[in-house]
Amino acid sequence: MVLSRIRNFSIVAHIDHGKSTLADRLLSLTGTMDAKKAVDQVLDSMDLERERGITIKAHTVRLLYRARDGHEYTLNLIDTPGHVDFSYEVSRALAACEGAVLIIDAAQGIEAQTLANFYLASDANLAIISVINKIDLPAADIESTRNQITETLDLDGTEALAISAKHGTGVPEVLEAIVARVPPPQGDPDAPLKALVFDSFYDSYQGVVVYVRLTDGRVRPGMRILLMSNGRSYDVQQVGVFSPDMRPVEELSAGQVGYITASIKRVADAKVGETITETARPTAAPFPGYRDAKPMVFAGLYSIEDTEYEALRDALEKGYGFRCGFLGMLHMEIVQERLEREFDLSLIVTAPSVQYKVLTTAGEVLDIDNPSKLPSPDRIEQMDEPYVKSSVFVPTEFMTAIYKLAQEKRGEHRSLEYHGKRVHIRFDFPLAEIVVDFYDRLKSISKGYASFDYELSDFRPSDLVKLDILLNGDPVDALSIIVHRDKAYEKGKALVEKLRAVIPRQLFEVAIQAAIGSRVIARETVKAMGKNVTAKCYGGDITRKRKLLERQKEGKKRMKQVGKVEVPQEAFLSVLKS
Repeated sequence: MVLSRIRNFSIVAHIDHGKSTLADRLLSLTGTMDAKKAVDQVLDSMDLERERGITIKAHTVRLLYRARDGHEYTLNLIDTPGHVDFSYEVSRALAACEGAVLIIDAAQGIEAQTLANFYLASDANLAIISVINKIDLPAADIESTRNQITETLDLDGTEALAISAKHGTGVPEVLEAIVARVPPPQGDPDAPLKALVFDSFYDSYQGVVVYVRLTDGRVRPGMRILLMSNGRSYDVQQVGVFSPDMRPVEELSAGQVGYITASIKRVADAKVGETITETARPTAAPFPGYRDAKPMVFAGLYSIEDTEYEALRDALEKGYGFRCGFLGMLHMEIVQERLEREFDLSLIVTAPSVQYKVLTTAGEVLDIDNPSKLPSPDRIEQMDEPYVKSSVFVPTEFMTAIYKLAQEKRGEHRSLEYHGKRVHIRFDFPLAEIVVDFYDRLKSISKGYASFDYELSDFRPSDLVKLDILLNGDPVDALSIIVHRDKAYEKGKALVEKLRAVIPRQLFEVAIQAAIGSRVIARETVKAMGKNVTAKCYGGDITRKRKLLERQKEGKKRMKQVGKVEVPQEAFLSVLKS
C-alpha cells in the first residue's frame, strides 16, 4: 500500500458535540457500512454507550474514499473515548494519528474538554481540522464559534468547516479536508517492526486482540513479536484491519492501522501505550509517553451471592484488577454495570476513596487506598491527599454559584479569564472532593451549561481523619471513609441519617454511630419491631402485663448481644451518594 494514500486521523470533541454522529456519517458516505446493517452510533457498540451518549471503548475503522482528485485513499479513523476519565487513552490514540478533527457545537461553543482535547492533539503535533457541528440548531451561532476558535485555540476560525452531522450538510467537505490537510504517515516498511498499542479487548476464542499502529516494519502471521515494556514474546496468529468488522489480511506494514492476535491471555499483558517489535530484529527504542494507567479512585467490589465469587474473579481478570482502582467515578460505574450485564453478576460496590500518602512516626511513607489500612492516629506524623488542576467553562451568570460550590469542596482559585459571555475558571481541588457528586452538582447549578475537565497535580498535606460507622458497637469496614476533619461531623451526621432510613428494623434496637477513633460524633437508632405481648391479657392484674413486658425486654437484650444486623445494598449505595 502506498504511504502517500494513507491518512490516520481521530475525531475529538466535548461530550455530546456530535463525535459519534459524524463518525456514522463518514462510514455511510464512504460505503463502509451497509445501509441495511446501519444503526445509529455504529462505533458505540455497547448498549451502555448508546444509553449514556458517550464513547467508553475506543474503536477503529478503515474507510476507503475516492477523493475529488480521482485517487482512492485509505482513511483510518481511530476513535477515542469521550470522557475526562480516559484522557491517557485519548493521548495514546492521538499518538497513532497524524491528524485530528476537532468538533465544536455551534450552540455550546468551546467547552472544557474541547480545550483539553485540543491541547492533547496540539502536543502530539497533529494537523487539526476544526469543525463547527449542529449548524441546523435554532441556537447555532456560527460566527461567534469561529471567533472563539480564533481567540481561544489560536487557529484560523475562518477555515473551520460548518456542518450538520445529523443531516449530512457539509460532511463531504470534512472528507476532502482530511485528504488535503492531514499529512500521510512516515515510515520504513523494511526497518525493524515498531508498532504502538493504542487499545485492546479480550476475545473468548482468540485471547487479547491488540489494536496497533505501525510506524516501521511489517507484521504477518507466524512472526515472533516482543512486548517491550514487560519483555514477553508471542507468536502472531492473525493480523487484520477493521472495515468496520475484523477482517484478516496477509500483513500489516508501516503507516497502517489494524489488529494483531497472538494468544495473549491477559489484557494486562498488552497495555495501552505498549510498543510491539520483532523478537529477532527489535527496534532501537520504544515509543515515548508510555505509562501504566494510574488509578484515581478505589472501591471494593463484592458479589452478593457467595457462589458468584469465582465468576467475578474471572470477569475481572479479563479486564484489570477485588479492591479495584478506577480512572474515575464514571469508569467505576461502567465497570460495575458491565460486570452485572455481561457476566450476570449481582455486586456491591463500597464507598469510593482516593489514594493517600501517610508519613508514619517511624519515618515510613505508606500509600493508603483503603480506609481499613490506615494506621492508628498515634502512628501518623502527616497525611497527604491528591490534588487536581481543573478547568471550568461556564456562562458568567452562574459564576457566583460555581465559586460557592468550589468553596464548599475546598477548592483553591487559580485564575479567571473572560471569553465573551463565558468564563474559564481554574481551580485546584482535593481529588476526594470531586470524585463523587461534584460533576452532577456543577451541571445542576449551571442548568447544564458548565463543563469540567481535570488532571492530577500533586499531593499536599491535609488534616484528615478516618470516620468509622458502627452498628451496635461493631465497626463496618466497608462503610469506613477518610474525610477532612472540618467536614467529619457534617459527613458523619448525614451518613447515620441515611443508614437509619435504609437498614431494616430488627427484633432488637440497632444503634448506628459515626465515630472518629473512640469518640462518637453522631448517632441514630433503628427502633426494634414491636410485638404486642399483652394482647392476650383481657383485664386482670396490671402486674401480669408488666411481667410479660419485662420478659420481652430481657429477650430483646439477649438477642441484641448475639443478633447480627443485615446490611442491605442500599446502605452501601447511600455511602456512595452521601
